[in-house]
Parts: sequence; structure tokens; C-alpha cells
Amino acid sequence: MTLIALLYYQNEKRLYFDLAKTKMQNVVSSISSQIISSHMRGKNLNLNQFLKTDIYKISFYDENKNKIAGNLNDKIDFEKHVIQYKEHFILVDNSTYGHLGINYIAIEENLFSKTVQKLQVDIIVLFLIIYGIVSLIGFFLAKLFLRPIKEEREKLNNFIKDTTHELNTPISAILMSSESKNLTDKQIQRIQLAAQRVSEIYKDLTYIFLEDREDKVQVKECNLKELSLEQLRYFEALAEKKRIIIETNLEDFYFKIDENAFIRLFNNIVSNAIKYNKPKGSISIELRNRKLIIKDKGIGIANKKIDDIFKRYYRATEEQGGFGIGLNIVQNICFEYNIKFDVQSKLKEGTTFSFDF
Repeated sequence: MTLIALLYYQNEKRLYFDLAKTKMQNVVSSISSQIISSHMRGKNLNLNQFLKTDIYKISFYDENKNKIAGNLNDKIDFEKHVIQYKEHFILVDNSTYGHLGINYIAIEENLFSKTVQKLQVDIIVLFLIIYGIVSLIGFFLAKLFLRPIKEEREKLNNFIKDTTHELNTPISAILMSSESKNLTDKQIQRIQLAAQRVSEIYKDLTYIFLEDREDKVQVKECNLKELSLEQLRYFEALAEKKRIIIETNLEDFYFKIDENAFIRLFNNIVSNAIKYNKPKGSISIELRNRKLIIKDKGIGIANKKIDDIFKRYYRATEEQGGFGIGLNIVQNICFEYNIKFDVQSKLKEGTTFSFDF
């Protein structure tokens, strides 16, 4: 911007200089014509009439370069056509050819300095205005571009806090339950639940963040009924703790998928169905006609939040623990294996997840 301003200033200054010089040449040519015309007609010419102007200073000189008349007091170098000073410039003309004893006319322009100063002020003001506008635009664009980074950073910070909290709860339960040498059935059950929770957290984290996960994927024909029943055994203790009844209606169904991918999908939905269910609530799991439907009678999800629940780190409620990657994993698996999924939910009534294979 500074370079453009300097180039513009130099260009405008040169343009005005050429324009002023052209005007001065026209004035001198007009005066010279009148001098020659008066001499040829044998008439005298009052030179003082040409001095009645505030724009120019004019002086007339003989062949010995002595001033005949005029109000220009600068020292003139008659070898130069244009004499440029710091604040003004002088044009020297010899087109009178000695008529009326005048050999040289020198004319000084008095507005050049003021015009250049005004040009400098205008350019500086314009530069500052444009710079201010560009700075404001840059500031708001920077904020706009940095907003997603800031939001992701906040999400990541919350994710780290939530992960710490999520791991602390089952680890504390394991430590507390294993303090005595003779463990009761209830303590063993607590340890199993806590260990299962730690295992689920670990599997979710490794699934979504492990860089070489693609190398470990083994797509094969899996019986989704057997996998579902196997995983439900791990949730029995957790469901029993909240006195939740799990009803199943499963038929044999084979689908080409990585076994761990389906387990992650199934476990995350069932885990949420238990976690966000009401005490003494119920869960219905149905696998029929290439469709898996998991329905709970829990707290439900607000309609305006349904589109966001699959975003990474997003949590629709603060009522229960979690760090917002479970449903993002579910969505990624569905996209990877072309599984159509749908969510229907009503607040305080429950949520239904359906997966069409």
C-alpha cells in the first residue's frame, strides 16, 4: 500500500507539473504573440498589464539578459528551458526574437508547492482511510477464520477434562472396591462394571484416534445377532444397577463388516440407552429385516439438538458423564459401511435409533 501511494504521488505530481508547464507555455506564447504583433504594427505595448495576476510572476529580459520589466526576482539560468526549485519552477521562453527589445520571457508558477502539499495530505488521508478499512476487514476476517480453531480448542480442552473425569470415576470405584482382602459379590460386581467402563473408554479412544486402525480392520461376514447377544452380557450388570429391563427380538442376520466396528456401534448406542434412561426404565432391541432398532424410554433429545449429536465432542446434556465421541464413532462407521441411520426422539419420552443395513 505504501509503494502504491508513493507511485500514485509521483505520477500525480508529474502530471500536475506537465499540466502547469503547458498552461505557462500557453500564457508565454500568448504574450509573445502580442509583443511580436505590436512591434510589427509599430505600436508600444504596456508590459505591466501582464503582471496583474496572482497565479504567475513574469519578467521580461533584453538580449544582455537584463530585466526590462516584471515582478520575478529569482536568479535566472537562461541556458535552461525549465528551472525547478523546491517550492516552484520557472519557464524561460525566447520566442519573441528581440521584438520590442525583448529577448526572453521568464514566468514563475506560484501554486505548484501548495498543490503538491494538498496532494500529499490527500494521499496520506486516503492511505490512512484505506489502511483503516483494510485493518478492520483483516481483524474481522482473522476473528472469523480463527473462530473454528478457537471452538475446536475449547472442545478439545473440554474433551480432556471430560476424559479425565470419565476415567477417574471407574478407577476410583476399582480402588475402593479392592481395598479389602475378602471381596464381596457386590464389590466384585462394582470392579467388573468399572473395568468394563474403562475398557469401553479405551476402545472408543483407540478406534477414533489410532492412526493405523485401517491396518487392523478385518471385514468379514458377521452374525449380528450373536455379536449383539455377546455384547449385551456385558451390559447386564449396568442395566441391573439402574433396574432397567432390556427386551430383545433378534433374528440371525449376516453382514460384511469389521467385527470391532459393529461392536463399537452397538455398544455406544446401548450404553447411551442405559446411561440416559430413567430408573426402572426399559430398552427394546430389535434386529429384523436387515434393520437394527434400539429404543429407550429415557430423557430424550430436543429436536434442535438432534442434528448436532453426531458431532465430535458435542454433548446434548450435562446430566450424565461422557465426552462426546461415541455417536461420532457411530456416524463414521455408518458412513464407512453404507449403513443408513435415523434418530427419533421426544423429550422425557425416549429415543429410537434405527440402522438399515
